[in-house]
Amino acid sequence: MLKEAAVIPVARSAPQLSPIVRILGIDPGLRVTGFGVLEKSGQKLAYVTSGCIRTDQDADLPERIRTILEGLSQLISEIRPHQVAVEKVFVNVNPQSTLLLGQARGAAICAAVIGNLPVAEYTALQVKQAVVGNGHARKEQVQEMVRRLLRLPGDPSPDAADALACAICHAHGGQGLGKLATSGYRMKRGRLV
Repeated sequence: MLKEAAVIPVARSAPQLSPIVRILGIDPGLRVTGFGVLEKSGQKLAYVTSGCIRTDQDADLPERIRTILEGLSQLISEIRPHQVAVEKVFVNVNPQSTLLLGQARGAAICAAVIGNLPVAEYTALQVKQAVVGNGHARKEQVQEMVRRLLRLPGDPSPDAADALACAICHAHGGQGLGKLATSGYRMKRGRLV
C-alpha cells in the first residue's frame, strides 16, 4: 500500500523590485559645467533634472572654480544622487585650455568626493558610443538620442545633454549600447587606437 505524501505549501515571495539608483552625470567646463540626473531601475531610465552651472567669465580662476564646486555641492545635497559619472579630459591642441578644463573637472570630482559619492570616469568616445552607437557622433546626434532615450519633450542644451549622456553611459555599465570593449587598445590624442 502506498502512503500519500504530505504536501508542503511553498511560500511565494513578492517579486524583487530593482533598486532605484540615482546617477549624476557631469560635463565639466570652466565657462559652463553641464549636469544631468537620471534614475535607473532595472533596465529603465527616468529623467530627473538637468541644467548648467555658469561661471562669470570676468572673474579670476579661483572664483570660477569656487562657483563650480559650490554649485555642484548644492546640487548634490538637494538631489542626493547615489553615483557620479564625469567625462574625462584629454590633451587638446591648446595645452592651456586643457589645464583650465582639468581644473574645472577637478572641482567637479571634489564636489562628489566631499559628498561621499563614488565617481566613475568616461571618455567622450565611450559616452558617444554608449548613447549614439558611434564614438565620433556630433553634438546634435547626442542631444537627439538623449531626448529619445529619456523621452524628453525637447532637446536639452548641449552641455546638459553631454552630462545626461555621461549618466546614461554609466547606467549602461560603461559599456553602453555598442559595448565598447577597450582591452587591447591604447589612447592616442584622446582616441582609442
